[in-house]
Amino acid sequence: MNEPGTEGVLLDQETLRGRLDDAPPWLQEHYRTFRESMLGERDGSPFPCYFGIEVEREGDLLYAACESTTDPAALLRLRDVLLEYLDTYENHADRAPLAVFFKPPAGDRGEAHYHERLWHVLEFLHVHDPAPWPDDIPTDPDTPRWEFCFGGEALFPTSRAPFYDDRKSRYSPVGLEITFQPRAVFEGITADTEAGERARETIRDRMGDYDGVCPHADLGDWGAEGDREWKQYLFREDDDASPDACPLDPTRDHPKAPDALLEPGAWRRFGDDADAGELDDSVTAGLGDD
Repeated sequence: MNEPGTEGVLLDQETLRGRLDDAPPWLQEHYRTFRESMLGERDGSPFPCYFGIEVEREGDLLYAACESTTDPAALLRLRDVLLEYLDTYENHADRAPLAVFFKPPAGDRGEAHYHERLWHVLEFLHVHDPAPWPDDIPTDPDTPRWEFCFGGEALFPTSRAPFYDDRKSRYSPVGLEITFQPRAVFEGITADTEAGERARETIRDRMGDYDGVCPHADLGDWGAEGDREWKQYLFREDDDASPDACPLDPTRDHPKAPDALLEPGAWRRFGDDADAGELDDSVTAGLGDD
């Protein structure tokens, strides 16, 4: 953790803040607006998730910056960071989510763009996951106990993006932002516990005050009949711009990528002197540059 640089490395808060002056302007602005939203207020209302406020205020969050939502080398570096995070988060703090800031695209992009980019990132991570899908998590997203899995763990990736108008709790003015939280950190505060029920009621009440609109219709609880986790990763605003079904079709087939691309540091294979014959179509075929 805290290797040199700011992009493609796992950073604690002290290190990130100490390097911001030398960071790209987009990352400086990403973190500035992120911190302001966590610790500030909107019309007198604090950010709805008090867990988010606490981990940012106490310095328990971990961070990563990714230069692209489509470039294979950048996404392989993110894959390595996420694996490192899963190896270290338990020793960092009791609750230590990973906030990933993505370099914004050129020009204004609409809702459809960010849905496509989010699911492209998650699909890339799934294909280049060195660990198999956990046996206790179903692979069908249209089931109440489905969750995105990576590195052998179930993760809850919540996203924020620039296209939201009223729903400011999910608004990120700079670009796509994904916060990964291992399902394990929710033990003791799940929806079927008294503490979890109280936490959800409080967050929902605060969300209504902060956003000025009712909580989103897709907001639900993992494992609750009728609720679907994938819909909560990036809340839809426009039905015509959002997916009708989960864009990810995970399988238990493993591995899905060549062994060489599952190794740490595989992103270096995409340098100027890389042998194109070593790179499979699943990483070179994407959505185009950001």
